[in-house]
Amino acid sequence: MGSYTLKSIGKASDYMTILRDTDDGFVVRIVRDKDGYDEITTDFISKALFDSCIRTGYLTKIADSEQKLAVNA
Repeated sequence: MGSYTLKSIGKASDYMTILRDTDDGFVVRIVRDKDGYDEITTDFISKALFDSCIRTGYLTKIADSEQKLAVNA
């Protein structure tokens, strides 16, 4: 489906993976590095908000080779 890095302050390796595509948007899994442990949440993001995040650079597509590492982490 696709994985994206989240723009963050510092060296955090936060990323988001699209789990499911719906008519209104996407169900996503967000993994954030919180002081050495992963905080994992599942949420919904509308297509309009997703497109805005891509345009502004808040989300950046992860290359396929990096995506396999992120999903298996």
